[in-house]
Amino acid sequence: MLRFVLVALVAICSPLTAEDLDIFLLIGQSNMAGRGDIEPQDKVSYPEVLCFNKEGKWVPAVDPLHFDKPSAGVGLGRSFALQVLKANPGRRIGLVPCAVGGSPVDSWVPGGYHEQTKTHPWDEMIARCHKALKDGRLAGILWHQGEADASEKLAHAYAGKLQNLLKRLRREFQAPKVPFVLGQIGFFADVPATEWMHQVDAAHRALPTSTALCAYVSSEGLVHKGDKVHFDSPSLRELGRRYAAAWQQLEVQRLHDPK
Repeated sequence: MLRFVLVALVAICSPLTAEDLDIFLLIGQSNMAGRGDIEPQDKVSYPEVLCFNKEGKWVPAVDPLHFDKPSAGVGLGRSFALQVLKANPGRRIGLVPCAVGGSPVDSWVPGGYHEQTKTHPWDEMIARCHKALKDGRLAGILWHQGEADASEKLAHAYAGKLQNLLKRLRREFQAPKVPFVLGQIGFFADVPATEWMHQVDAAHRALPTSTALCAYVSSEGLVHKGDKVHFDSPSLRELGRRYAAAWQQLEVQRLHDPK
């Protein structure tokens, strides 16, 4: 145990170099931020998996990773990182949590403002991620959002806005081949799905068919925490593992793409 703690301290405190971390950006709304109940397993730290905290410092990645609202809890980011690490031993992973609960896609634009949290999701994410990227390379962008746009007023325009978002992200970070993984919003057995939810889901499913190095992750079989909106902790851990499997496939494609 002492050896593990010492290794962890060395990994966290040692100076980082430009290629030390594979950095993953976590963006979207509350199901990316995570609202799952925290258990002891979610507080176990690993020296190879770090999180860029609210103060802009690398710390052990334990839940909650996010700080958008006091209700932040277990999300999908940590289980994603652990699964990536399992498949790629020897790597160091840095998570940059930037999701904002309740944020519609319209707030994820330059200058966009989210009244509920009094934040500028896009602008604050850009600043945080650029700071984090001084210590590594952008290895992937994880997006889970859409519940806020699943309405009669907003759903019809969602697909175009999502495509624009991805283009802006890759342009901003000068990363045209960075893998982009997005997840299905919750379709729960005891919650009737609306046509607007299906419209948002269709936009999610369609993006990988028109955009390179993009993958859609199903939420089939996952359940909510009792509020009919947010995934519970076991579901979020599983969703993170599904994101990791999708990212791994995209990473193989990226590495073997001759262009």
